[in-house]
Amino acid sequence: MAALLAAASKLEFSFVRDHVEVTDSMLSKQVSTLEQAGYVRVDKGFVGKRGRTWLSLTREGRRAFERHLGALQEIAQSDGVGAALRR
Repeated sequence: MAALLAAASKLEFSFVRDHVEVTDSMLSKQVSTLEQAGYVRVDKGFVGKRGRTWLSLTREGRRAFERHLGALQEIAQSDGVGAALRR
């Protein structure tokens, strides 16, 4: 989910749900947890008469995602898990 959100300023809930292939309930729980951690912002509104929910990474969420990617790159470029554990 974070990789999808990192690629855009905001995405519709249904788009994220369909691309990560989870149920509404499962995504809602994850979004709630990440929102409480300050990593995801949830905006609600309408398009015509239909309610919509948009998701976006907060500045802190984007920084956390970038740190995570950096750690994964470090592991991939080293001898794997052993190098990560030595940090």
